[in-house]
Amino acid sequence: MPANTPPSPSPSRTPERTPASATAPASAPPSTGGRIAALDVLRGLAIIGTLASNIWIFTAPGGPAEWISGGMTDAEPVQRALQALSNGKFLGLLTLLFGVGLELQYRSMVRRGMPWPGRYALRAGILFVEGLVHYVLVFEFDVLMGYAIASLVAAYLIGRSDRVVRAWGGVLAGLFVAAIAGATALMVATGGSGATSAGGTRAADATTMSTASWFDQVLLRLEHMAVFRIELILIVPSATVLFLVGSRLVRAGLFTTTEDGARLRRRLAWVGLGAGIPLNALTAWAGPDWFLVDRYLVPPLVAVGILALGTTLVARAKSRPGLLRRGVEGVGRTALSCYVLQNVLASALCYDWGLGLAGGGPWQAVALWAGISLALMILAPLWLRRWPRGPIELLMHRVYDARRR
Repeated sequence: MPANTPPSPSPSRTPERTPASATAPASAPPSTGGRIAALDVLRGLAIIGTLASNIWIFTAPGGPAEWISGGMTDAEPVQRALQALSNGKFLGLLTLLFGVGLELQYRSMVRRGMPWPGRYALRAGILFVEGLVHYVLVFEFDVLMGYAIASLVAAYLIGRSDRVVRAWGGVLAGLFVAAIAGATALMVATGGSGATSAGGTRAADATTMSTASWFDQVLLRLEHMAVFRIELILIVPSATVLFLVGSRLVRAGLFTTTEDGARLRRRLAWVGLGAGIPLNALTAWAGPDWFLVDRYLVPPLVAVGILALGTTLVARAKSRPGLLRRGVEGVGRTALSCYVLQNVLASALCYDWGLGLAGGGPWQAVALWAGISLALMILAPLWLRRWPRGPIELLMHRVYDARRR
């Protein structure tokens, strides 16, 4: 997935300040083949968890058009409870890990004496095109386009001084929180939960909310791109902030095996999970008017806790990884390909142009999620026996290398 993509050079500019951590070797949790194992495991968990959040969109009888016009508010209690378990948390984790990847890429460039961000604009552009193709052909709620834009902003900030990063990160975070709080206050005051789906209703009215034709779905995405892609307004600033947070967690020693690193992980786990889970339960219980807070503000706090706890558990693991961990780790190493593949599989299973399994109730949705996740955990390790990266990652690197030459 994107968090594992190396940087791309753009206009040359040497880092304003090279942190000591960028050049000094740090003790890290157990790694395999030069990779930090915790990152691959957590990235795989994030990909599978993101599907747990998106599976409800695929299983809505009319697909995404119906889901955004009513599925967010009309879910039965069991479905709401299951949605609350994954909503926003694993996307937040994936975003943090992307930021971790950016920091590791920055360090690699500094160690080799190369300018940063160099040609990163090219790599971000390739990722944006991949996201656009994924949006048009597969899934209305693609995150790659937003990641590409946010990563370009974050790449230019990561190499700056801590003071500059804190200032820009604080401003972006403050504006984002204020916007979410203001929109939520307006919705609560006016009872405007339906406003969150007004655009989706217009998109749904433009079609019969049928998923019988893949080509018609493509045309719907193109015709109503402004509706389906409006989430980019929220994804770009929030992702930029979380990318910077992920970068700074690396510099703070989150992935080291020192006592300071262990202490930091314990604190983040207690704060992220101890405070984040109750807050998330409260916002989920508060109702659909709190949807924005429940998806974009509280889940990143939980994601930080998951990141810290997951890193600790992987670092403490003494025995040889079992089948389950190897499967999740394989998904993490081919994250970008698995992200696209899981959406392709879910579309083929749920939409009427495929097997038409949508609308079977919450437990069928859980079964579909489990089946697709199992398929990814089997296919990814098998692919990695022969190739070092996932198929889309290989294509991305070949395009980038060709442009570099």
